[in-house]
Amino acid sequence: MSANRPSVGYQIALTALLSVNFGFVLFDRNASSFLMPFIQPELGLSNTKVGLLAAALSLTWSIAAFGIGVVSDRTGSRKGLLVLSTLAFSLCSFGSGLAYSFTMLLATRLLMGVAEGGIMPISQSLIASDVDARHRGLAMGVAQGLGSSLMGSFVAPVMLVAFAEAFGWRHAFFLAGAPGFVMALLLALVIRAPSTPAVRSAESKLTAASFQAVLADRNVVLCAILSILLVSYLVVCWTFMPLYLTQVRRYDPSTMSWLMGSLGISATVASTGIPALSDYIGRRGVMIALPLIAIVLPRAALFCHGPVWALAAVFVVGWFVTGVFPLFMATVPSESVDARHIASALGICMGSGELIGGVLSPFAAGYLADVVGMQAPLWIMFGLALIAGVVACGVRETAPRRLAAGVRPSPAASSRGIA
Repeated sequence: MSANRPSVGYQIALTALLSVNFGFVLFDRNASSFLMPFIQPELGLSNTKVGLLAAALSLTWSIAAFGIGVVSDRTGSRKGLLVLSTLAFSLCSFGSGLAYSFTMLLATRLLMGVAEGGIMPISQSLIASDVDARHRGLAMGVAQGLGSSLMGSFVAPVMLVAFAEAFGWRHAFFLAGAPGFVMALLLALVIRAPSTPAVRSAESKLTAASFQAVLADRNVVLCAILSILLVSYLVVCWTFMPLYLTQVRRYDPSTMSWLMGSLGISATVASTGIPALSDYIGRRGVMIALPLIAIVLPRAALFCHGPVWALAAVFVVGWFVTGVFPLFMATVPSESVDARHIASALGICMGSGELIGGVLSPFAAGYLADVVGMQAPLWIMFGLALIAGVVACGVRETAPRRLAAGVRPSPAASSRGIA
């Protein structure tokens, strides 16, 4: 461990706190999807408008992911930006519960994207600064995937649907927003200034030349493409699977919530297990295999007509793909570029997925669902996963253990001492 690294206890506490915080971010973000079977009939929304709501949040999320990542690199104000963003997304969740029209709900989702988009680039840059490189994959996986999977994909559908059935969907939004206020306080009290702060010099600014240098790395470009493809897969599933299960498969809202909750169980395991596995066997192999396995999920929803538990089991296997999200959004880019531009590289990889994939895919899927039928979003998921598996074949290995075993590192990796 570097002499500048904080204690192991602080590294664990930092990773755990960032993970829980992002868990509540995804809890809020996914709330509208899980509550849509209640919202859609009351507000009279078409599937196209449902997709537009998801696209709107992804649009502002992507802008914030890139913009706040750059600001944090240039100013070093990571802690302050993180606390303010956490407070803001909680307020936006309350605003969603007060919406009485499509326009009002759209406005609150746009604002929520602004608040939430920068949280993960800042969180991962804090981990890159303060967590030992040997455990970077695991730490980044926990920060991005464990809390978000447990809270956003498992607890959220089960709790929010049950709460909506008992008290109404508006009160469910209030429930989703409340924990953010507590998290903001904890972040303010626990997080310290990074041991490797942002360099506030002209060299650290994301000029056109430095931006070009970041994009010149093949891994950054491929990770951005994977982000576009797999964020699309994720957002389309979150947005339309609850409606498909209730409207086409005719499951009641409670059964739907548990089927969607099975994705959370899967992601909770994958978010730590897959990045940790990549620390030992390498990043590239798992980034190829998991998207190809993800093909089984939409096919099961379309064609599996056995017992519900069997469908849930296939959902669990297919959703293991979420375990590679921390790799292409954070770990591989951070191991591929100069340390001064880590947050910017992360912003590019996260922001491009949201800007292109998260914005276009739900809108297109919603339109095709209105025109062709509700099966269209599931076939879109199938194609996205297949293409992602092919694209991942071009990724260059960056795992420190693999590099130490003889795989040639990139110059940037060597200069940062991770090989």
